[in-house]
Amino acid sequence: MTHISPVSDLRNYNTVLEKVSAGSPVYLTVNGRGKYTIRDIADDEEFEKAKAMIRLLSELNDGKRSGEEDGYISSDEVRSYFRKKRNEV
Repeated sequence: MTHISPVSDLRNYNTVLEKVSAGSPVYLTVNGRGKYTIRDIADDEEFEKAKAMIRLLSELNDGKRSGEEDGYISSDEVRSYFRKKRNEV
């Protein structure tokens, strides 16, 4: 369930924090407009995981697009590249 409260309710922060639970954040307003969110740490961890997954999928998509536009390299070229790198060290 969504809870919306004015930020002034934080004067009695315990009553605001009691409303927070996993899947049920509290949105705080300033002058009637949304400004802050208080959410359960479990929700925050899931949010961070989702952001990381979106970044990874975006990078994978960019790589696929690059391969389709510029052409892919062969596995022999990859092996050769890493052999050269290993010999440089």
